[in-house]
Amino acid sequence: MADAAKPLLIKRYASRRLYNTETSDYVTLEDISGFIRSGREVQIIDLKSGEDLTRTYLLQIVAEHEAKGDTVLPTNVLTDMVRAYATNMQTVMPQFLAASFDMLRDSQSKALESLSVLPNPLATVPAFDAMRKQQEAFLKTMMGAWPGMTPPAATEAPADDIADIKRQLDELQKKLSKL
Repeated sequence: MADAAKPLLIKRYASRRLYNTETSDYVTLEDISGFIRSGREVQIIDLKSGEDLTRTYLLQIVAEHEAKGDTVLPTNVLTDMVRAYATNMQTVMPQFLAASFDMLRDSQSKALESLSVLPNPLATVPAFDAMRKQQEAFLKTMMGAWPGMTPPAATEAPADDIADIKRQLDELQKKLSKL
């Protein structure tokens, strides 16, 4: 069984094919993206030179998502990142980005915790409980995209609440597609 604490070693052959050393099979960028989304660290090494290519492939995965329209990075942020390579910001930018993502993960965690803390003065507002459950479901979904994030245990939503949330989500998707 693979050690999840150790990075998954991927070797790149001269043919540019990527080889998963744990499963002894070839993988694609989409496979590597899936490993990362599931919380696994990866390390991609050139077989011949031993060069670490991890950053290059991670940037390629991000670029492909951005090109497909899965935009996370606004143009002004990308522009600032390009500028950072030509200025003294190049030394500060990695720490800034890492700290920003740490703060984002921390604030998501705190937001989920605050939703589950009772008693809440807003609990007396009509339909507050349904709104709280919807927010919890939304934040749990968002947190699933961040490996290592474990949302606090919340009360299990009844099946009819989940069905109602799914119905509302479907309605929103239909409205968005009409736009």
